[in-house]
Amino acid sequence: MAAIDVVVPNYNYGKYLRTCVESVLNQADVAIRVLIIDNASTDDSRDIAHSLAQDERVELILRESNAGTHASFNEGIDWAQNDYFLLLFSDDFLVPGALKRATDIMEQNSAIAFCYGRDVAVHGDDPVPIMPGRTSPVAFRLHKSRAFIESFCRRAVFQIPGSSVVVRTEVQKRAGHYRTTLPHSDDYEIWLRLAMLGPVAELDAVQVGLRTHDSNRSREFAARQLEHILHTAAAAESFFNHEGGSLEDCGALRRLARQGVVGRAYWSGIAHLLRGDMEAMRLLGFAIRSSPVSAVVPPVSYLMSRPDLAGRISSFFANSARSRHIVF
Repeated sequence: MAAIDVVVPNYNYGKYLRTCVESVLNQADVAIRVLIIDNASTDDSRDIAHSLAQDERVELILRESNAGTHASFNEGIDWAQNDYFLLLFSDDFLVPGALKRATDIMEQNSAIAFCYGRDVAVHGDDPVPIMPGRTSPVAFRLHKSRAFIESFCRRAVFQIPGSSVVVRTEVQKRAGHYRTTLPHSDDYEIWLRLAMLGPVAELDAVQVGLRTHDSNRSREFAARQLEHILHTAAAAESFFNHEGGSLEDCGALRRLARQGVVGRAYWSGIAHLLRGDMEAMRLLGFAIRSSPVSAVVPPVSYLMSRPDLAGRISSFFANSARSRHIVF
């Protein structure tokens, strides 16, 4: 039976914490340890954490002062000792069978650095949907290390539900801690580092529920498209300034990443412009300042690199009369 350590960072998400942790404890056919790290919450999180710790598989770190999210992430990495490691945010939850599916695939191929799956969206305080436990094995796609890194560079984005990422613990410890210099794109950067150490498995299965709500930091941040792109660029630069600098042809990859950032900003700007959104000027201005040639020659290669291009374009034209969003 595979053994997995799950770290649940929490700050003032007491109303979601029990659902999150119980979704881990109810996983079948895997050995579980859970560490709840509470960052000095002011709601009822501590009481709920103590209640959950009646299960001997649950351990607690309850801080008296808020040390920030990176401290929780990195303390969890230091704590982990079983074969596999998962960082699960306390407003998210696992679907039945998720950890068994992930670890089965990684047990079959000891080279895999980490795996991830798809997500189901839950809005606000809506109840967790009933999800049938999908049996193993499931289909998956194996991304070679360089191809995974190159894909990110080309598109300047990862479409990975962070709470679904199951990492081989010894690989996580080799990759090291999350970088505190990257407040909003530390996950992108560490996934690149992890991918240097082995291929990545993409599961064809829903693995996690992601909850969006008014106090969700990522939801607020995603609304500011240019800021998100700038933080993505910072993750790429940090990666190539450190571990990524040892990759063969790292200079070409860095240039590709910079081009990807420009392409993403440019086409995001075009999408905003077609909606009559003034954010378009900021996005297009950044793209043109970064690559003046894009003022006369649109970065079409970026569009062609998007596997979801046809769907995004058809969705845009189908919904343009209703001013729906298209996001690159």
